[in-house]
Amino acid sequence: QVQLVESGGGLVQAGGSLRLSCAASGSINNFNAMGWYRQAPGKLRELVARITGDSTYYADSVKGRFTISRDNAKNLVYLQMNNLKPEDTAVYYCNAILFFENYWGQGTQVTVSS
Repeated sequence: QVQLVESGGGLVQAGGSLRLSCAASGSINNFNAMGWYRQAPGKLRELVARITGDSTYYADSVKGRFTISRDNAKNLVYLQMNNLKPEDTAVYYCNAILFFENYWGQGTQVTVSS
């Protein structure tokens, strides 16, 4: 079974930074893609960033502020979040795609105060 565990969330002031980590069971080299989603209360879950091979995708709302990266040796995927805004407040979920299956972590809360 694929397991994803997020960490690094917390409460930060607007303009601050956080780095989220996603620890995956097995080798992340086997996943077709990994990414980060977020969901705020009353809103749909949205894709924030995704890495596929050496290619990356970012939502327009976070482009230039967030960076997704991975450490294959440690089976970790990171989301570096800089210049955080209150609008970034949400539960952030790690996502992995393996062939045609989607896997999700339990989420980590990110709260940005104004």
